[in-house]
Amino acid sequence: MPLLEYKKRLKLLLVITLSMLTVSCGVPSVHTALSTLLERESLRVGTVYGAATFYNGAEGPQGFEYELLAGFADFLGVTLDLYPFYSYDVMLEQLEEGNLDIVATGDAITPLLAKRFDYGPAYQHVEQLLIYQAGTTRPRDLEQLDKPIITVSGSSQTQLLEERLNLAPPLQPSQRVVTTDDSDSEELLQQVADGSIAYTVADSNRLALQRRRHPNLAVALTLQENMPMAWALPLNQDDSVKAALIEYFGTVHQSGWFTVLEDKYFGHIRQFDYVDSRAFNASAETVLNEYKPLFQKYSGELDWRLIAAMSYQESHWEPEAVSRTGVRGLMMLTMDTASDWNVDDRTDPEQSIRGGSRYFASLLSRIPARISEPDRTWMAMAAYNVGMGHLEDARVLTQRQGGNPDLWVDVKRRLPQLRQKKYYRTTKYGYARGDEALQYVENIRRYYDSLVWLDEQGRI
Repeated sequence: MPLLEYKKRLKLLLVITLSMLTVSCGVPSVHTALSTLLERESLRVGTVYGAATFYNGAEGPQGFEYELLAGFADFLGVTLDLYPFYSYDVMLEQLEEGNLDIVATGDAITPLLAKRFDYGPAYQHVEQLLIYQAGTTRPRDLEQLDKPIITVSGSSQTQLLEERLNLAPPLQPSQRVVTTDDSDSEELLQQVADGSIAYTVADSNRLALQRRRHPNLAVALTLQENMPMAWALPLNQDDSVKAALIEYFGTVHQSGWFTVLEDKYFGHIRQFDYVDSRAFNASAETVLNEYKPLFQKYSGELDWRLIAAMSYQESHWEPEAVSRTGVRGLMMLTMDTASDWNVDDRTDPEQSIRGGSRYFASLLSRIPARISEPDRTWMAMAAYNVGMGHLEDARVLTQRQGGNPDLWVDVKRRLPQLRQKKYYRTTKYGYARGDEALQYVENIRRYYDSLVWLDEQGRI
């Protein structure tokens, strides 16, 4: 099913579910929190800025929480009024005073918060981690820290530490935890990375997003495992909005859309390799400068940073690179591919980038037009590594097994099966190292994210 049809199916399910929910909410003369919201025709949500929550990107509002919230507003048939706050405490006070319907911060639920607010269904679980700079002395115990832990005022991390260390707010700088309203959690991670502060606490989602940018972020201790994440609701209102949230999350899980969304933001960053990430960032700030004009010249309508990320995965930007199978150059072209794209010398950087870029563009054009972005790009990338025929075999296996052959999140699960006899003997093109193709794409997605960030920082 194409992604567009996938979303239409989700919307139809939401409309049907909402109709049933509205009927079940009671007599029209009895006002509920949900009926008040529907009459107002707007969903008022408090959030904080961040890569995992909400930010204004090149293509408009983005973020995992933002997309989930926009889906819930569509589900209710109302507009989404999103209010980013700079202070957790002020935002939570606004929720208590009835000026917000929901608070969605991508934050975990602490026991203190659970007493103060009601919550919708948990949609993810995270770990809370004590973070320090790799290369410095790793702390083994909270009680023996020689410097304070810096956290965001009012955040779940602050509350968790208060409970663990039995500290009563307000916290003073002389104590073991110092809170701030001047930096958000992502900035605190950056400050740990550059040595401005010694420690902070972050959840596993935020750490995964920031580690690609700052590979010297290291985990000292796991403070809490399996903490649920959910949207906060006023404590003393009726359960109508909570019931709608339960129906909504049930529907997005049933449709598979939640899995697609989670893969979009987190699917490629769960694994982390310190040595690889550090080496990549160093190369991006030094070696890439020599080849950047060529990537920009030959990328065409593609993002030059994507082609550069592919090239690093292929050759680590080494023009003389050669693999065990005989492919060569910055874009690791075979002799046949080089011949097809008029590349006389595969080790010549300009010829290699020109040929590799045009070859990738041709693969992208062969991916069915009904497949939406970014899935088309990830599938074309897999084909660059394993071949178009083997990609099609993986898509056939996906369809046979009840998955969606037009969604990368489903196809990537079947690529490793191309190495297993019970599967590849049923395919047209047979055995392939599909697990390597999967890792190939996930690596490039991480490199690309890093290049986008480095470019935005003016470092490449």
